[in-house]
Amino acid sequence: MGTEVVEHNSKKLPARKKYVLKKRAAIKTDYKVDYEKDLNEAQLSAVTSKEGAILVIAGAGSGKTKTLTYRVARLIEDGIKPENILLLTFTKKAAAEMLSRATLVLDNRCEKVAGGTFHSFANIILRKYSKLLKLKNNFTILDKTDCEDIINHITGQLYPKKEKRFPKKSTILEIYSKSINKETPTKQIIEDEFPQFAHCTEKIIEIHKAYVAYKRENSVLDYDDLLLYVKLLLENNDTLRKNLSNQYKYIMVDEYQDTNTLQADVIKLLASEHNNIMAVGDDAQSIYSFRGANYRNILDFPKIFPDTTIIKLEQNYRSTQNILKLTNTIISKAKEKYAKTLFSEIQSPIVPALICAKDTQMEADFICQRILELLDEDVSLSDICVLTRNARMSYSLEIELSKRAIPFQKFGGPKFMETAHIKDLVAHLRVIINPDDIISLNRILLLLRGVGTATVNSILPIIKGQLNPDIKLLPQNKSSNIIPLLQTLEKLRSKNVTKKPADIVEEIINYYRPILKDKYDDFSKREKDLEHFQYLSGQYTNLEDFISDMALEPPDSSVEGMYKNNSSDEALTISTIHSAKGLEWDSVFIIGAVDGRFPSAYSFNSEEEMDEELRLMYVAATRAKNNLYITYPVDMYDYSMNMVLSKPSRFLDGIPDDILEVWDITEEG
Repeated sequence: MGTEVVEHNSKKLPARKKYVLKKRAAIKTDYKVDYEKDLNEAQLSAVTSKEGAILVIAGAGSGKTKTLTYRVARLIEDGIKPENILLLTFTKKAAAEMLSRATLVLDNRCEKVAGGTFHSFANIILRKYSKLLKLKNNFTILDKTDCEDIINHITGQLYPKKEKRFPKKSTILEIYSKSINKETPTKQIIEDEFPQFAHCTEKIIEIHKAYVAYKRENSVLDYDDLLLYVKLLLENNDTLRKNLSNQYKYIMVDEYQDTNTLQADVIKLLASEHNNIMAVGDDAQSIYSFRGANYRNILDFPKIFPDTTIIKLEQNYRSTQNILKLTNTIISKAKEKYAKTLFSEIQSPIVPALICAKDTQMEADFICQRILELLDEDVSLSDICVLTRNARMSYSLEIELSKRAIPFQKFGGPKFMETAHIKDLVAHLRVIINPDDIISLNRILLLLRGVGTATVNSILPIIKGQLNPDIKLLPQNKSSNIIPLLQTLEKLRSKNVTKKPADIVEEIINYYRPILKDKYDDFSKREKDLEHFQYLSGQYTNLEDFISDMALEPPDSSVEGMYKNNSSDEALTISTIHSAKGLEWDSVFIIGAVDGRFPSAYSFNSEEEMDEELRLMYVAATRAKNNLYITYPVDMYDYSMNMVLSKPSRFLDGIPDDILEVWDITEEG
């Protein structure tokens, strides 16, 4: 306010402010936190518990971070040295946030607390004691791409002529990683999770052995090695194990339900001299088995650590009581769990709703309309989220949002039009419409077995602009692959005027499916996208219109333009449930909740997998603060099961109307 405003071309400078330096008062080290006032009874019990093994079952929205923060502060107030406290989390952000909060609570007395992710902690230990493992302390840590490149190099050397159905480098690395983290032999991992590669088992094992040797020889470690070597270090050096255990006399582990077998073993070794370990987590939110997380870790914690004290945080500070009535009902169906009942002091007359839609288009229409209504009710667009079981289930909604110019951001998977297999399909269709499309021609030719860049460059001038060239002009040794493609495209091009887009797409998919199976190890998952692509084409009467709509900029790009015209930069969130864990929104839509997709039909024959699907539904529902809508279409055809999916998720069966309202959608006019 006191600064003089001057013209831009004036030589005068703004008047300078005068600053007075004062000596800072000494930090008060006798400050006491009012724990009784700041914490509820269960939180206080967890914070004031000091010795022995403690398992804190922290329900969704129950103040887990606050509890951990205050416990760090309380330990230090009780005379525990900060350097004797170890706080392990799954993200750097979580560790930094907790220690930052604790530091604020205790006026910087928490700065020396050891905190970080499992991998960052392991890195520090290994750098210090690498000689005991005959490792160089200047070892390099590999990222995933580095690891895949090494795997690829080794595979090429060992097996230059791979058989037809051989796993790609990323799959070989995934098998290796699961074997390490689950402490399970490679052969067993292949049998349980990758049976399609059972015929390659011995070769995969040989590649893994060579991979381990390569890393040793070149002093490089991958992420899994960090934990593996720390475990070996503690197991094989008793003196060091005792020293580290005595150094970290109080251990806290966040999100314990997400630990894998290897991490649980490391924790047990670190706590071996005192058993002063607090594990904080929620068995009801254990949803990462596909990453190697072991649900048994949290369930068996009292067995691993005798005389465990179990504390349950059940007061929820996020959601209304009506939402919690539904989530409590859902999780009560879990076969094995720690029983708890979440409750909230937040009251609202609004009851969660189940909405049945005729199809995915009506489902998308309803969601868009309800979003606009919420905006009219002063709910911010950035405080609304659409959650999906997998990233593919929101494609129809993305198209509808784009048409209505509703900005959104998507997490948890690639955009539909950015996936390689959908790009392949679109390229075929573009060539049908326009044989001069060199970019699309190049793409689909390179999909053919035995056809490389040199061949493509030689034949593009021949077929450019026409799909029925003189066969004699084509390379004779490549013709057997190229001619069927050109004949298929020419046939469909001649029928383009009379055939429906869905019929043309179906024929392209039939042609492309063998290529899909040959090109992608996870082709069974990608086939779902082909089904959805055909479904979308069925909404059009003209192939050019369909391709034009599909050629619109990806949602992120188009939304970027909208952001620039929106000073608040607000956007709806679309996310997979896995990516949304730990987050919250005022209003949440759980879409595609049709039985067979959520839960997935692939989980029907496994009690463990069904329980994890149930926990996924629970995690999704507990993201909502005030409004929760669960939608499902009734005409979803599943090609793998050859049946129409039309019933709502079995997890919602038998729930009374006063807990979950059922809404009917009626079309006006």
